[in-house]
Amino acid sequence: MSPEQHQAIPSPNIWGDPDAYEIENLAVDPDGAIWAAMRAVRDWRGTRVLDIGCGTGFHLPYLASTATYVIGVEPHLPLYEVATERISGLDHAEVRHGLAQGLPVEDHSIDVVHNRWAYFFGPGCEPGLRELERVMAPGGVAFLIDNDATRSTFGRWFRDAWPDVDAFAVQRFWDRNGFTTVPVMMRWSFESRADLERVVRIEFKPEQSDRILAEHDGLEVDYAVAVRWRRY
Repeated sequence: MSPEQHQAIPSPNIWGDPDAYEIENLAVDPDGAIWAAMRAVRDWRGTRVLDIGCGTGFHLPYLASTATYVIGVEPHLPLYEVATERISGLDHAEVRHGLAQGLPVEDHSIDVVHNRWAYFFGPGCEPGLRELERVMAPGGVAFLIDNDATRSTFGRWFRDAWPDVDAFAVQRFWDRNGFTTVPVMMRWSFESRADLERVVRIEFKPEQSDRILAEHDGLEVDYAVAVRWRRY
């Protein structure tokens, strides 16, 4: 593995404020639209699941509720420790310290990959894609979930914040790499305005956050995502 592949790519939201990111996780997709889109392709019941970039392990207990075995991989040591504690009562789940571009996972051992807003953002993630080729069992499915910047209120915020990101070029990258993209419309739903404001401020720069919060009322935000998948 080359030296650059040993380096984790910092996540400015969860690494900077994991408590606020926990609030965000609780607000994301209360209707389960992302899970439903995944199940329509491949259910993970009775399978061996890998959650790449699992963060604090928020999704591990849910995945483990029906999977045979779940492995979370997380590069940031403080998050790895929280995730390990989170699943301490589960005898069929574990967390391993490692990188998407150097997965501490056996060859051809994984049936379903779950990756949500972690590492696989388009061009530049080729080392991680090569690792998927290595770890996926025949017939296994990898799900890579990312923002869809082409539509929705959150998508508009994203485009304004990162105008250099070409969403259509990103889509062409995934098409070339054999992934099918399922467009999903979900929502943020917060319990309080303070929670929404705190999460907006970990996702956007201060001046952008001020503008977003000034223009957007209420506790909900329509939010488009791309559920990308490939069978191996």
